[in-house]
Amino acid sequence: MLSVPSVFYRPKERVEESDAAREKFFVPESDHLTLLNVYNLWKSHGYRDGWCTEHFVHSKSMRKAREVRSQLMDIMKNEKMEYTSCGMNWDIIRKCICSAYFHQAAKLKGIGEYVNCRTGMPCHLHPTSALYGLGFTPDYIVYHELIMTSKEFMQCVTAVDPHWLAELGPMFFSIKESKYGHGEKRKQDKQDFQESKGQQSSRGYRELQS
Repeated sequence: MLSVPSVFYRPKERVEESDAAREKFFVPESDHLTLLNVYNLWKSHGYRDGWCTEHFVHSKSMRKAREVRSQLMDIMKNEKMEYTSCGMNWDIIRKCICSAYFHQAAKLKGIGEYVNCRTGMPCHLHPTSALYGLGFTPDYIVYHELIMTSKEFMQCVTAVDPHWLAELGPMFFSIKESKYGHGEKRKQDKQDFQESKGQQSSRGYRELQS
């Protein structure tokens, strides 16, 4: 789905209707999974062009994506690679995406604004992203590529667990452990507060360093 032109189209005379149709496909934590959701639904409806037209999806792009998938399956068969499905456990897919894009990881800086974990370059969620307007913003994400317009917008974004970044990209990332675990930290905070109300309590933290 990433190797074909955008599967969504937005006719000027039906902007609101097409936007509403697109939002129905959203998987809140991932644009990649949103694309997978579109493909799976298209498949469940018999790969019909009519279904694409009804949901403002480019049928030509979908057919091309199906061809690419078929080619990848042929490669796997030739290499005798086992084919298994994760079912609906999409965290497995998010971790696979993280393993491919950990070098393009970003950390939350402000509302809709991130900075690249390695370069410090500012980057922003695109308004068309499934994560935009989510209600909460993930602390760490990976993205497919940057588009330079009025800002540096990230295209195709997926929320990731920071521990995945440390596991899959140890040459770039590590986890800094706090002195206290979560429960111990709360207990220690309370104790510190009781000892001195005028002094800000010490708080443990867990953060990703790059």
